[in-house]
Amino acid sequence: MTEIEEITNELVKFRNERDWAQFHDTKNLAVALSIEASELNELFLWKDIADSENVDKEKIKEELADVFAYAFLLAEKQGLDVKQIVLDKIKLNGEKYPVDKARGTAKKYNEL
Repeated sequence: MTEIEEITNELVKFRNERDWAQFHDTKNLAVALSIEASELNELFLWKDIADSENVDKEKIKEELADVFAYAFLLAEKQGLDVKQIVLDKIKLNGEKYPVDKARGTAKKYNEL
């Protein structure tokens, strides 16, 4: 069993013990993921760059864990292999952002 599968299994076990699967449809998982990502962003709201490096790491860990949890549960719901979809996306981004054109720039792929 991979680490990702182990984490997903623990999340599913936690959910099932509380009878929460009934609330974990695809739409609600996607919305929950978005909300948790917003809560992570809120930690940085109105901070300048220097202050943003000093945000409470425990709060970052908590919000980031929520983001990961809902992302893993959404992938599980859709029967997606988290490792494979991330590796596939890295490959796709490598094609869209070749090193010789993208290195050191924040331009979008269609502006390179």
